[in-house]
Amino acid sequence: MFLVLISFAIFLLIGMPVAFAIGISGFFWFLQHLELPITIPIQRALSQTQNFALLAIPMFILAGNIMNSAGVTRRLMNLASTLTGHMRGGLGRVSAVLSTLMGGVSGSSIADAAMETRMLGPEMLKRGYPKGFAVAVNVWTSLITPIIPPGIAFIIYGSIGQVSIGQLFAAGILPGILLMFAYMFAIRISAKRMGLQPERERRASSKEIAKSFSKSVWAVIFPILLLIGLRSGIFTPSEVGSFAVIYGLIVGFVAHRELDLKTFFKETLNNSIADTGSVMYIIVMSAIFGYGMVWERIPEVLANFLLNISSNPYVLQIIIMLFLIFAGLFIDATALILMLTPILLPVAKRIGLNPVHFGLVFILSAAMGNQTPPVGASMYAGCSVLGASVEEYIKASGPFIIATIVVITLIIFFPEIVLLIPDLIFG
Repeated sequence: MFLVLISFAIFLLIGMPVAFAIGISGFFWFLQHLELPITIPIQRALSQTQNFALLAIPMFILAGNIMNSAGVTRRLMNLASTLTGHMRGGLGRVSAVLSTLMGGVSGSSIADAAMETRMLGPEMLKRGYPKGFAVAVNVWTSLITPIIPPGIAFIIYGSIGQVSIGQLFAAGILPGILLMFAYMFAIRISAKRMGLQPERERRASSKEIAKSFSKSVWAVIFPILLLIGLRSGIFTPSEVGSFAVIYGLIVGFVAHRELDLKTFFKETLNNSIADTGSVMYIIVMSAIFGYGMVWERIPEVLANFLLNISSNPYVLQIIIMLFLIFAGLFIDATALILMLTPILLPVAKRIGLNPVHFGLVFILSAAMGNQTPPVGASMYAGCSVLGASVEEYIKASGPFIIATIVVITLIIFFPEIVLLIPDLIFG
């Protein structure tokens, strides 16, 4: 297994795409065990695509692209601006609120970072925001998006770990809102230090807020409808993805009337195919990599190692959080969830942790890798839009890193933040 891990690290360092790095290094393990049928890697890869719960992933990706093409993003941005534009560093806070609202639309940190940097970044520069800070705001606030339902990371974690996806969806709501307020506080402190002015001269009236909300209502109620459908048993996690697509089509063609057939076939479907292909290919290749880890009993070895360090659940969660943040520097968040869920979830269960609670800690810690160098996809997406250097971005990221770690730590020590809504909805 040592050769597999070394080859995986080398492939990442030379810039090989994550899916290929996982698949090729995983295949090396089979070359060391020629007593096993060489057809097993193919069988494992194909069997991974037969997981019915994963059918929700392409459906939610398609639904998110439909909602974006339907003018939902622009309406949500107007609502976010109405709510927070009067505050110091208002555009930055607009980004935090918009990411929270976008969680019910895209579920992708990378897509959200690119979209918000493109929409808000140029205006931030006009208002005197340093380039690195403008990128950091839009990139770090995009971390809220994957933990607001329907986050794709929840589907992957829940499918692999046999954890209720409906409860995971519900569990992400309060942590997402808490993260939004933490980022708004970080933006307030930075904006005051930089002397940044509000976007609006005065607070929006109740009439203005109601008007903006009415234009965005179809997007705002979307996560609520998903949870109602799951809780009432109308939909399974796989079926609710299909409902999301139908809902998006109704919003685009009927409610907003901004989606046409040309845009749907030339842009929406093309983007959805590309997004689905990249995610699913990582999932397929992870099956090859994971086979050797199970055969070598890596999960059991690591579990015993962690339990020998401490049996205190708080200490172990802090250790796991720091490990995931470090691993996220080099490995894509989706790959981390795929590879480490079968290893870390049994450890969490052995020390008595709720798998839903642990899932939030796990996913949020792993997802930080999208925001941090050297392989942070969200970071590169934001920097490329505004032409900012990684150095400028890193210098401005300090307050957001601290805010994120504080929120994860609060979630670790106060599980009620995660479990309150799932307990109310699912019992």
